[in-house]
Amino acid sequence: MIDDSTRQLCFDGRNVPFRPGQSVGAALAAAGISSWRTTRVGAAPRGLFCGIGVCYDCLVTVDGRRSQRACMTPAHEGQVVASDDPRRALDEPGGPNA
Repeated sequence: MIDDSTRQLCFDGRNVPFRPGQSVGAALAAAGISSWRTTRVGAAPRGLFCGIGVCYDCLVTVDGRRSQRACMTPAHEGQVVASDDPRRALDEPGGPNA
């Protein structure tokens, strides 16, 4: 049996513990991280808002895949999660991160 405290994902270079069944967004919030992207206009901080995948405020890059909803993405051991930069253009469909 694995102790829950040993399960971790990596967010922007920082280890973040999570419990089985938690989403990436829940793990970040439980670790005290409330914002992980900014808006295109005004650079307002964004993180969890609705928590059910409707609002798209919680977008992150997960294992190289951009614009993933943190609230809908299950946390997994060793995952690499990064803040999303809304100013960077998305990859073309069928590109390397599609």
